Amino acid sequence: MRKISTKRFAGWPLSFLLCASILFTPFTSTPVQAAEADKETKITLLGTSDIHGRFMPWDYALDGPNPTGSMTQLYTIVKKVRAENPNTILLDAGDMIQDNSAELFNDQPQSPMMVAMNEMKYDAWVMGNHEFNFGLDVLEKISSQFNGQPLVGNIFKENGDRYMPAYTIIEKDGIKVGVIGMNTPMITEFEKGTDHLDGIIVKDPVEETKKAIAELKGKVDVMVGLMHMGLDNENGNPGTGVTDIANANPELAAIFAGHMHTLIESQTVNGVLISEPNKYGSHISRIDLTFEKDGDKVVLKSKEAQALAVKAADGTYEVSDPALEETLHPFHEFARADANIEVAELKGTNLVPADEIKGIPAVQIQETPLSDFFTEVMLHYSDADVVAHQIDNDKAKLDVGPIKKKDIAFNYQYTFGEVTVYEVTGRDLMDYMEWSAGYFNSTRPGDVTVSFDPKRRASKYSTDDFFGGVTYEIDLTKPYGSRITNLKYSNGSVVKEDDTLKLGMNAYRMEALIAKGGAMEGRKFKQLWSSKDASAFGEIQGTIRNLSIAYLKDVMKGVYEPKIQHNWKITGVDLTAPERADVVELINDGIMSVPTTEDGKYTNIASINILDAVTQEEIDVLSAKAGVSAAQFAGVKTKGAFYQQLNKTRKTVGNGEEETTPEKPTTPTVPKPKPTPTPGTSKPGKPSTPNTGKPGNVNKGKQAKVTAAYLNVRAGASSKAKVIASVPKGTVLEVISTDKYSWVKVKLDGRVAFVYGKYVSILLN
Repeated sequence: MRKISTKRFAGWPLSFLLCASILFTPFTSTPVQAAEADKETKITLLGTSDIHGRFMPWDYALDGPNPTGSMTQLYTIVKKVRAENPNTILLDAGDMIQDNSAELFNDQPQSPMMVAMNEMKYDAWVMGNHEFNFGLDVLEKISSQFNGQPLVGNIFKENGDRYMPAYTIIEKDGIKVGVIGMNTPMITEFEKGTDHLDGIIVKDPVEETKKAIAELKGKVDVMVGLMHMGLDNENGNPGTGVTDIANANPELAAIFAGHMHTLIESQTVNGVLISEPNKYGSHISRIDLTFEKDGDKVVLKSKEAQALAVKAADGTYEVSDPALEETLHPFHEFARADANIEVAELKGTNLVPADEIKGIPAVQIQETPLSDFFTEVMLHYSDADVVAHQIDNDKAKLDVGPIKKKDIAFNYQYTFGEVTVYEVTGRDLMDYMEWSAGYFNSTRPGDVTVSFDPKRRASKYSTDDFFGGVTYEIDLTKPYGSRITNLKYSNGSVVKEDDTLKLGMNAYRMEALIAKGGAMEGRKFKQLWSSKDASAFGEIQGTIRNLSIAYLKDVMKGVYEPKIQHNWKITGVDLTAPERADVVELINDGIMSVPTTEDGKYTNIASINILDAVTQEEIDVLSAKAGVSAAQFAGVKTKGAFYQQLNKTRKTVGNGEEETTPEKPTTPTVPKPKPTPTPGTSKPGKPSTPNTGKPGNVNKGKQAKVTAAYLNVRAGASSKAKVIASVPKGTVLEVISTDKYSWVKVKLDGRVAFVYGKYVSILLN
């Protein structure tokens, strides 16, 4: 088929071009094929989940832009898909109204999340576990603002009625789609100790899906699940993952999953297509269902799933819809103003020291005033004997000066982290602490850095827990499970296995520890108190973030000056080896780097060892980065020796000196002055050809101009001679003579000295 250039018809009327396209297009489809095409209808389902308050591309707790995902960016994608296929259904699988300051609007007339969902024309929204964080009154107020259909089929009122519908029927182009919504039954665990579920009963979503399917039979052409559950069962509890639902309900064509913050583009279980769109509005799942019409019958012919990302493969981000941004602007300004409220003044010292080594976050490998601060807050409000918490942000930072609400959020990023107190034994505490110490790799003789276990480093949340109310050491030379040493209470008494104590920590962490495969699998603990209890501080004020703010304002009276507590430290790493200083400099200057995963996402997954044998490959690579010759390191055996020599050599060259080699003379060689050049061989005041540094080159004159940024001036003609001065670029020195090894004998302030000739230009008279 011959192509027709559109350039030839530029400026021609559109009506003519349309006619021309018809005239020039050959009819390749037969009437039978056209009829077959008319029988097919494609329904596109778009599913979001776990957006957690990201209504705009902004992190409100931190008050800074965040283009990695938002409702306004997703809307741009939704519009594109709707333009492609008008038969599009938009759904959400839960956890919409919590996090990113969305809860600020619980007592306001409108929720920005509902405003955004209505503008985007969502058809249905299933309740996630976090929808219940604020109690039923708040949920009913917010969900009543939603123009689509809210769903949650496995939650019932005490009178036996469903709390919300289990399903809705959406019709597109004559095709009726039944959407069934279920929430994770784990909400009974997540909301334990609160009154948020008072008046409702949570049932098995597997069985309730069966009931919904039975009710929908004969009423729809296809059924899909909208489930706030991940692919697998959570913490090993049956019926908490969509795999169990798919295996028990093959009548479902597809399921949109959620809750686990995981990207699943397309997976099939028992014939059921499953897709999950990750978290925070970073993706939207797309499921295309193609139907064939045969008279009054509709048959599902094919189905496929994919994930549409906000971040493109080239690293660019999807455009944020400007009209929706304008609508949401008042909520945006409200949340920003809240983040910038000053709560206290920090005096004395920064709460997080600078990282000693680039790529190894200090906040994860040593006790910091920041971790001590959160310990202080938890102990104060909980009356626990021992507390434990995590810092999820490797870039945690809080410097002397004003402390704003956003500073607390930046440094404690688990929005709904709280203090729940359990009754445990000394043995339980030891097992928990040993599990936490498993975050680090074991060390060997010669290790000069602390490193992280790759699997633990890649976990959803940080699993490097800090403990307060006790003092202890983590000895990384000892095997996993035996690393905690010198464990004592703050009063100096030894922690014993049969002790009974009160442990304050996040309930979410405890659930993971006692679940299948956890460090305390199968154990049960009496819950004594929770900061989120209605009788304590409540769901919002009981978070560690808000407790920290209250502590600064009410207890510290707006001024906080940290006191170094010296509660714990890591041992078993050689911090005194001379070679370690060279390792630190080489890493921080970009010559070396700490080991990372292949994709570079997770840093510091192996320790740097100075006793291991060095390879020629490493010598070649690092020498090239340092800009020095690899040949001079022939015969070097260990990594430590190589790192030392490399660091010394590259700094010498960086100062405008020669690379030392084993053959280079180490004693000064001062030859006799040579005759001056014949008059006329060089124009007065013009620089000669720069010294090549080759033996035998004896260019000389009355002056030498420094060409290096800085040049060491030495007492002798050797890189080992004493440095008597360092002069900047452009300095002009009086030349006495040069030697065959390219040293230039000069006068500096009336004193005879030497500089390396490679980094000066000789000026001849």
